[in-house]
Formats: sequence, C-alpha cells, structure tokens
Amino acid sequence: MSKQQNLDEISKRIEQLRSLIEHHNYKYYVLDDPDISDFEYDQLFSELKDLERKYPQFFSPDSPTQNIGPAIDHATGSALSEFEAVATFRKENLFTPVRHLVPMMSLDNAFSKEELLAWGQRIDKALGDKVGFVCELKIDGLAISLKYENGNFTQAATRGDGVVGEDVTANVATIRAIPHTISLPENTSDSVVEVRGEVYMPIPAFEELNRKQGEAGGRLFANPRNSAAGSLRQKDPSVTAKRELGFWPYQLGQITPQSLIRFSSHIQSLNWLSSIGFMINPHTTYLDTLDKVYEFCQYWQDHRHDLDYEIDGVVIKVDDLAQQNDLGFTTRAPRWAIAYKFAPEEQTTKLLEIMVSIGRTGKATPFAKLDPVIVGGSRVSLATLHNQDQVAIKDLRPGDMVVVRKAGEVIPEVVAPVVSLRNPNAKPWVFPTTCPSCGGPLVRLEGESDTFCVNIDCPAQAVQRIAYFASKSAMDIEGLGEARVVTFSNLGLLKDVADIYYLNKESLSSLEGFGDKSIDNLLSAIEKSKTRPLERLLIGLGIRHLGETNSKIIASKFGHLDEIIKANFEDIVEIEGICPKIADSIVRFFASPHNRYVIDKLAQVGVNFETSKTVEVEQNLKGYSIVLTGTVQNYSRTQAEDLLRSRGAKVTSSVSSKTTLVIIGDSPGTAKITKATSLGIKTIPASSFEALVEGNIDLI
Repeated sequence: MSKQQNLDEISKRIEQLRSLIEHHNYKYYVLDDPDISDFEYDQLFSELKDLERKYPQFFSPDSPTQNIGPAIDHATGSALSEFEAVATFRKENLFTPVRHLVPMMSLDNAFSKEELLAWGQRIDKALGDKVGFVCELKIDGLAISLKYENGNFTQAATRGDGVVGEDVTANVATIRAIPHTISLPENTSDSVVEVRGEVYMPIPAFEELNRKQGEAGGRLFANPRNSAAGSLRQKDPSVTAKRELGFWPYQLGQITPQSLIRFSSHIQSLNWLSSIGFMINPHTTYLDTLDKVYEFCQYWQDHRHDLDYEIDGVVIKVDDLAQQNDLGFTTRAPRWAIAYKFAPEEQTTKLLEIMVSIGRTGKATPFAKLDPVIVGGSRVSLATLHNQDQVAIKDLRPGDMVVVRKAGEVIPEVVAPVVSLRNPNAKPWVFPTTCPSCGGPLVRLEGESDTFCVNIDCPAQAVQRIAYFASKSAMDIEGLGEARVVTFSNLGLLKDVADIYYLNKESLSSLEGFGDKSIDNLLSAIEKSKTRPLERLLIGLGIRHLGETNSKIIASKFGHLDEIIKANFEDIVEIEGICPKIADSIVRFFASPHNRYVIDKLAQVGVNFETSKTVEVEQNLKGYSIVLTGTVQNYSRTQAEDLLRSRGAKVTSSVSSKTTLVIIGDSPGTAKITKATSLGIKTIPASSFEALVEGNIDLI
C-alpha cells in the first residue's frame, strides 16, 4: 500500500470514528438509550484522539474531540446544537431546552497507572509547584445542574450535550437529598448559585423497580443509570418521587456576583456545600501524591460492590483553585481534572444461542451462549437469562448483539439487546416444550414464572441433586464436585444421592486420574459425611422450598428423620415459621416411593438421621436486630449469624431504622456503616463479637 493510500485509509477511519462518536453522543446524552458500554465508547474516543494527534493534517474544529457534545449544524451554520434541535421538536415538548451559561464539560480519561502518572507529569510541568488532589468516586448516574436564585431552588437541568440540557425542575424537586433553600451571606440580592452533581438510583431501589416492572409486564431498565435518567423524564413528578433517587454534589458552577462566595480550594467548596444542607459523598478524600491517588483508585476498584450505588471510576481534581485557573481548559475538558476509569463490567457481544439447563428440582433455566468477551476482568462465554418471562420481556433473540454485565461475584447476565443492530430477519426465541436432557415434557406450573421437567428419572436432575447433596452447605463431601459427579454418573456409578455411599476402592481404582491417595481421601470424606446432623441431610435432599433456616427448624422440632416422614401436613404447618407451601412440599417429597427407596439406602449404610444435640443458652440478644458487615475472625458468615440467632437476635442483611446494632468486621460494606452513622445506630468492632455473644457488652 502506498503512503497516499495509507493516508486515505486513515482519513476514512477518522471520519468513521467521528460519525460513530456523534451517533453514540446522541444516543447517550439525548435519548438515554446507549448502544454500547461506556468502556467501548471510551475506546472509540481514545482511538480518534490518537489518530488526530499522529495525523494533524486531518484536524477539524468540529471533531467530537474538540467539542463538549454533538457538533454544530453545518447546513445552517447555526450554533444550535443537535441536542437543542431534538428537544425543540419532540412531540410532547415536555422538557424545555436550557442553555448552560457555564458549559458542563467532559473529562479526559485514564485507564492505567501510566496514564494517570502522565497526566500528573503534565500538571507538574505546567505549574512547577506542589500539587494536592481531591479524589471523588465517579458515580454512575446523571449529571444535573441546580440553580439557586437568592437562596431559593429555581431550576434543574440535565447536562445534555454540555451546552444545552433539558429543564427537569419539577421532577428534581421531588428528590429528598436536594434542599429547596440554601443559606447565603446576608444582604445579598440578585444572586445565583449553581450546584452541579450526580443524580443516581441506589442499587436496592433499582432492583425493586425492575421487580415491579417485570411483574407488570413492562420493559426492564438496563442499569441504575438508565433508570435514574428515565425517572427524571416522567410526565408526572409524583412518579419520580417514588423512585428513591439520590444526589451527590461535586462542583460549583455559575456564581453571581463572583464576590458572593470565595474559596481557595475545591475541598473548601465541598465543605461549604455540606454546611448548607447537601450530603457530600463520604469517600471524597484529599491526597498529596499521585501514588496515594492510584492506591485510592485501586482500593475502590476492588471494593466498588461494597457500596449500595454504582461507580465506574474515580475523578481526580487539582484541589487549589488558583492552580486550576492556571491550568485552564482544552476545548472539551479541564486540564486540572481526569477520570480514572475502572475495568468495564458491561460489554457488548453476540448472543450465539439460547439454551436451557435443568437443575436438581427439574427447574428449566434459559442461559445465553455468547461470543466470548472479557467482562470485569474475566472471560465470559455463558450468562444467565433467569427465566422464560425475562427472555420475553427483554425480547432477546439468537444473533442479537447484547449488553452483558458482571458485578462482583454475581453470575454474568444478559442485560438487554442492542435493538438498533438487530438483523431484521431475527425471530423471537420460543421456550422449548421438551427437556433437553431426557426428552420429557417441560411444564409451567400455574401461577409460577418457572418451568420444570417433571421426569423424576431425568439424568440432568440426578447429576445436579447429587452435586448439591455433596456440596459444602449440605453434606460437605470434599473432593466430590460437579465434574466428578458427572464422570461417575456417566459411568453408571451414581444414579441417586445414596449411591455416593456405595462407591468403593475397587470401583474407582480403574478410573483414569484416580490414584490410591485421591481415592482414600474421597472415601474418607464420604465416610465422614455420614455423621452430619439431620438439618444438613434435609438440606442435601433438596426438598423444594425447604432452605437452610427452615431445615434447622424442622430438624429441631422432630429430632429424627423417621418422625418427619411420619408427620402429616397439619403436624408440619403448625410449626412457627413453616408456611403451607413448605409443609406441602415436605409431605409430597416423603410420599414419593422413589424418595423413600433412596432414604432406605441411606439408612442401610449408616447415614445419621438425628438432629444435633443443642444446649439451652441464654437469650441475651433477644429483641435486638443486628446487621453484620465484613468478616469475623475465626467464624464463617453462616457460623457468626447462627451464633447471634442462638442468643435470640434477629439478623438482617441491610441497615434500617429498625436496626439496633451493626457489627463491623474486616472489609466491611461502607454504605452500611454510613447509613448506621446517619441513623445514630450503635456499632461495635468484630473484635468484640465473642464478648457480645457471651453477654459481656453493655448495649444500652
């Protein structure tokens, strides 16, 4: 390829990138309906910046890299932005365009320590003086400008394209975290104070909203950011008021007159906002070196899921306002600030196929086979689709480009299709009517969202039941994971859970990969499991609707498996905490000839059928509602919670006004601590856990 041909290709790529970025600006800022993840957008933007820097002959003042938002209208030469034009012609004309007197600019991004340090070196070179930094969590929400005239809240506008946003005053006024009046110095008139920040939806509120949307057959929101944006565009502000939106301020904008409020640093301005009624994010931190800044970024990348709201990075700002002024701005971003972006937890990839797995209860669960993609630092090729209704509500079709999400340790899920990229010939997916494992019928029970294979001899169910029986939460047979269960089942060695106890050295010694030591270890673990208490056996049997807590209740009440088998529906349902659905499920399980046959086999090999002997302990925590956050040394989470319950405490997972005590362990959830502090709830360190249980701490 000649040099000219190469330049032609580069020019075409630059124009293609500009067009793509303008399209995605419009989808993101105007319609709140992005086609791609933030990370993919950032990659396109970075590629364009790099090409424009290497090939300055292709520079254009209309490039997205030189503008805050979509470029000007070339046909008319008007300064009217694309955003303003779209807003003007909306049919409903609900939200009036608002032009920002001080543009709401974008931020440059850093994706590595090297890029962060390079930004710092540019700062040092420009200033030649010591620099301090303020680090703020980058909230994944919707940027909002709030205007206060003479101390009274008068207007709220979205960021829009940075130059023009939309008037959402009526809806923002319903957000409890935003004060309607602020205190200003006396004898000030005709004053304007603009507060900029992020409107967000807490994760619990987002999950509850999607649950209600799903029950009503409505469209599910892809993520908390989209749900926050949608909530601000409601026709009826009372709907917005029900959405439990929050707000974190991060900057002051327009100040009139300029002498009204004076600060020398950014952190001082945030402290002032706190003093007049705004809640400042508690994790905002001043640091004096970029090495400490990077450590802060790494910490929050690892602990982002400790929060009850979503973040996608850290914003780093030069703290000194005079230094900010010296550094100034590029055409689209301040030189004194940068966003350190976390590894993406959402990516776009191709949905190759929708398949169905069969669980231990026969539940048929659809899942997605994906074109492999790196999400949240790991390779993802499979993702859950939850159930038949969710596939229909999201309108997922094989061949779609889809948004895949992975948060913390949660199984990856397909969030939504990218409808704009769909093949017009793509057909809706239809849930199968037969089991992919045994060919038996799949039945959806009346009033339920789940579908089941009703063939008790289904091989897929048997494998899952056996693996669950051997799992840590049940009989805890070390060395008998799902892979080995599949191997043994395929060889005909395991057909039900009782067959585990009929495995022997002779049957295993001929198998590839099984030496004497591994066989002895496995058989020893199997033998040890025979002594597990009755509640663990009940968990392992996998009785539908019977979970860990109720297994303990049933075991404690009856004491022996034979007594549970003899019990009728009335005997079981009268037990406190046991609902009719659970009682009916237990009776049906033990009425099955197949299940009775398996239990007889368990009895013959000496599996324990009795409950663990309990000792009466003082109920010194009765009446207390306790939340445990973080880990307690020498105790698993289950052990710690069980110990608290044994002393009469009610243990819950979230802090509320009814919580009476929060125990703070290692790596705690900071959101829980913050909420406990704001509600005035007593907290104790996990080092005092045993003293608490033994009644040696005064809780009054």
